Amino acid sequence: MAVDNGAGWSVGWNDWTNLGLIRARLDAGADPGSGGYFYGPPLHTAAECGSPEVVAELARRVADVDAEHEGRTALWQAIFANRPDNARALVAAGADPWRPMMNGWSPGRLSLATPTPDLFPLPDGKTGLSAAETAAVAEARCLIAALGRFDCDGFSLACAAGVTAAEAVRRLEAVPADDADADADETPEDPWSDEDDSLAVVGVTDVPGGCVVIQPWGYVASNPGVMERLSVGTVCYGMYANPKSGNQGAVARDGVIEEWDTHPGGGNVSAEESTEEILAAYLYHGEAVAYCHAGAGLRPTDTRSITGQADMWLRLPKRDWWE
Repeated sequence: MAVDNGAGWSVGWNDWTNLGLIRARLDAGADPGSGGYFYGPPLHTAAECGSPEVVAELARRVADVDAEHEGRTALWQAIFANRPDNARALVAAGADPWRPMMNGWSPGRLSLATPTPDLFPLPDGKTGLSAAETAAVAEARCLIAALGRFDCDGFSLACAAGVTAAEAVRRLEAVPADDADADADETPEDPWSDEDDSLAVVGVTDVPGGCVVIQPWGYVASNPGVMERLSVGTVCYGMYANPKSGNQGAVARDGVIEEWDTHPGGGNVSAEESTEEILAAYLYHGEAVAYCHAGAGLRPTDTRSITGQADMWLRLPKRDWWE
């Protein structure tokens, strides 16, 4: 869909690979410094989703190739989006890989965590990844590989650190579901036909590091009442894959909701976040389920915790799980 924002840019997300179109817009008077897709700077937009040729053309026309937007340069955008060719085009145009931003991260230092860690030579005096950061990169790759792609919507989960499935049953005051309820390999044809009944059933699975509570057809596994009970004395990361509005995340710690309506796997970071949070946002960009597992320190070796093959299916007691 094209967006006409009054700055001469009437182009869609996929048009930033079309050098002829972008050059024609520029020649017709489009502002190279503002008004890109959804009003972000054109160079930032192209760095994330465009072609190296378009990036080079825009970089040639802007006043400052290292201009920041919301604390990020276009080079940061290219690195974060895993677009090494675009990053090379920006550096060739004068962008600085080692410009400090994002709470100790520079584009160059972040590139050391990407699949192309040798993209830029590490200058003398610049700090590479710490041992903990290197380990986080390796763990993320293993975790994402173990969980695989999980592109379904409408499910919810809660990942509880250090809590066994049996302990989760006790904390939730749940009982084993009936055999008919427990056949949850597939989403019910109409899970909302008896909403109170279907939403009372969740699955729980032991994984290395803790357990995962999941509801393949609804939002209850990530409701505050569930996460608060699971997180007593520990931490719990949860999410609801809302088909209408995207992933809605939450974090509970020691019985209290600490973060609500977050966007796990969304990739939005700010300089106010910790260095660890910024790295996690990059490593789990587009991997919301893995992000929740990682946040709770869970290390599953297969997909059982998220594909409906739960260790136990439980019926929750009747109560307001939003409270």
